[in-house]
Amino acid sequence: MSNPKNDACKTVTVRLVKGMRGCRERHRQSVRALGLNKINDVRELIDSPSVRGLINTVHYLVRVEETKS
Repeated sequence: MSNPKNDACKTVTVRLVKGMRGCRERHRQSVRALGLNKINDVRELIDSPSVRGLINTVHYLVRVEETKS
């Protein structure tokens, strides 16, 4: 098993690089769930399966950088 302390330290930086105009409502909801509203908004989120699922849903709208704190 992985160590919970190591998992909590992993973060992902997500940037909205494309507008949501013309995309599906479900994808808009996913972007908002990530905490992104406008183009070039950046959020640092804990790397978890649920966050990864949201990112995979809107992969064409966001840019992702993995960081370790």
